[in-house]
Amino acid sequence: MSTLDGSSHRDAGRPYLRYTPDVEVQQPDEAALTAEILDIMARSNHVAFERHRHAVRDAHAKSHGILTGELVISGGLPAYLQQGIFARPAVYPVVVRLSSAPGDIHSDTIPAPRGMAIKVLGVKGERLLPEDAGGNQDFLLVNIPVLSFGTIQAYRQLVDLLEKNARNPAFLQRALAGAARGIESAAEAIGLTPGATLRGLARDYAHLLGETYHSMAALRFGDHVAKISAAPSSANVRALVGKEVGPVDDGTMRNLVVEHFRTKGAEYQLRAQLCTDLAAMPVEDASVLWPDDLSPHQPIATLRFPPQDAYSPSRRVYGDDVLSFNPWHGIQEHRPLGSIMRVRIAAYERSSARRHMLNAQPRVEPTSIEQIPD
Repeated sequence: MSTLDGSSHRDAGRPYLRYTPDVEVQQPDEAALTAEILDIMARSNHVAFERHRHAVRDAHAKSHGILTGELVISGGLPAYLQQGIFARPAVYPVVVRLSSAPGDIHSDTIPAPRGMAIKVLGVKGERLLPEDAGGNQDFLLVNIPVLSFGTIQAYRQLVDLLEKNARNPAFLQRALAGAARGIESAAEAIGLTPGATLRGLARDYAHLLGETYHSMAALRFGDHVAKISAAPSSANVRALVGKEVGPVDDGTMRNLVVEHFRTKGAEYQLRAQLCTDLAAMPVEDASVLWPDDLSPHQPIATLRFPPQDAYSPSRRVYGDDVLSFNPWHGIQEHRPLGSIMRVRIAAYERSSARRHMLNAQPRVEPTSIEQIPD
């Protein structure tokens, strides 16, 4: 449900920012910086291809599980949350890919952020990209609430660092993560808040099914602007929140997912945090944490997964080599916002086209959950 009279929705007196195109501001030299970022990513991706003789994603190359389930949107949402695909009660089939963030396949002994890419099937609405013929909506989430380098200028620096670190031996990458954890602890000990970069480098070996996953950057939420997150809600995954796993080897994260879903299901609460103030909750800088006291994360739907074989050979190949996830696969009412999201228009398209070409695999956007292998 949308308001058409230009007024702001309110929750207990809290006004929610209304979406207009001018919430986005093109950044200086954005086109040139985007081209440089794409070139660096392509070089790194070529190195990974030569190492494996198999093309992988520019980011989140290593998968840990491919899940099928459903997104349940119940009735009774407040009017200001009845936006986009959440405007009315519905049950949508979903396919989810769990992964680690680097653009190469590293051992799980190297700490890394984890990802949850959600593809909602059968979504109707005006498409973001004219060439996107599929009727799906993708939400790409990571278990860190903000992006370490949250502007296109800072992200240009990040891809340089990632390219250099990717060439380091595994023991040095582990040492860098360990050093970051030490610095983060020291900062907290003297009352400082460690930056997003440190938090990203210092990821520990927490159970990935107990993590909360975030869009990090903003997106349009119908009449409003929001960030999206998915938090454990069923008792079995809430019991995994903050749980350290070990000992860790190359395939630990995959094994955790496979073992859990062999006999158990899981539920996650999908939530929206609506923007109330562009100054305190910026769209163009994804490194800024939106304060909970200005706007809480509010439940909008449930992600529900039954027991299943989460990493069968056929499902792994389909999830890694056939499927594509892209925040621009979706409808206008959930348009990605900010320079980091705008970079992804070209980055995801180029990466996906190259990966499918090199692996001689078709680019398929599923239209039915039955297309996902068992």
